[in-house]
Amino acid sequence: MSELVFDPAAREAVYRAIHARRDVRHFVPGAVDEAVLRRLLEAAHAAPSVGLMQPWRFIRVRDAARRAAIAELVEHERQATAQALGPRGAEFLALKVEGVRECAELLVVALAPDDGTLFGRRTLPREMALASAACAIQNLWLAARAENLGLGWVSLFEPGALAELLELPHGALPIAILCLGPVAAFYERPLLELAGWRQARPLAELLHDERWPAP
Repeated sequence: MSELVFDPAAREAVYRAIHARRDVRHFVPGAVDEAVLRRLLEAAHAAPSVGLMQPWRFIRVRDAARRAAIAELVEHERQATAQALGPRGAEFLALKVEGVRECAELLVVALAPDDGTLFGRRTLPREMALASAACAIQNLWLAARAENLGLGWVSLFEPGALAELLELPHGALPIAILCLGPVAAFYERPLLELAGWRQARPLAELLHDERWPAP
């Protein structure tokens, strides 16, 4: 086993990236260097996974027609979400919720068909696959912030339609559209806070001692 000690500056850089990470929707023209993209994907691939199953698959979408088709899927779900929100529908439609057409790189993260891994998954098989893939996405997100690149996670899509568009095999499930690229600036606070949609709750409200508190 190797010993690795983070000095104070390195430790501070990790926390800085965590707290400076933002879900980005606004991109500027530019490209992501191939070496940088490789570093980001290697960071994602270094994520932990239950039973070392590594359920994540990354699909890089570069074809203009396919990207446009993905944007249409997102727009369809955006309209459906607005309708489901009822009184807040118009407010929702005023928000910028994705950057599919503007970002430099478009990545889709999918869960691979279940490989039967039982270690650590007997009672929560799909949930543990999702949790593992989410760790990979978070790794990529933090690495992107450290590279001064913006990343936005888009979840507005119908999974079956996106799976068909990307020709995923039976049993695979797309879980995220990731918009990646240069930005002019990073939001000072989460965009939904800045837009007045919702306020983040403090840790004290979400940290319990011993058990879930009584109502």
